Amino acid sequence: MHDLLVGIVGPCAAGKSTLLQNLATRGIRGRHIAQEHSYVPDMWQRITHPDVLIFLDVSYPQSVLRGHLTWTQDEYAEQQRRLVHARLHADLYLQTDPLTPLQVVQTVMSFLATFKPFHPLSNRV
Repeated sequence: MHDLLVGIVGPCAAGKSTLLQNLATRGIRGRHIAQEHSYVPDMWQRITHPDVLIFLDVSYPQSVLRGHLTWTQDEYAEQQRRLVHARLHADLYLQTDPLTPLQVVQTVMSFLATFKPFHPLSNRV
């Protein structure tokens, strides 16, 4: 599990940075993939090539509360649109609205403990 590269995607304020910090303290390599800011649908694959892709999601109202963001619902919707490809290919999708940071990392760690990565030569599309 410790040799996996964990890619993390999701809209702003979903908890990506917090999860990365929590994984690092547990010896897990993670990378935030700023897919929500890219017009290239599969950027997460092109740049990072993660062994496992985790999609953290958050509702618009919760994102405003968490991130103290002044963005519009249209801007949130645009991020969600940019994340469609990653969401469809995520190994783990996690809606973080009702979860504490500890619950998020515990859920991810439980998932990683049983995760079987694709063979490196397989074509993940």
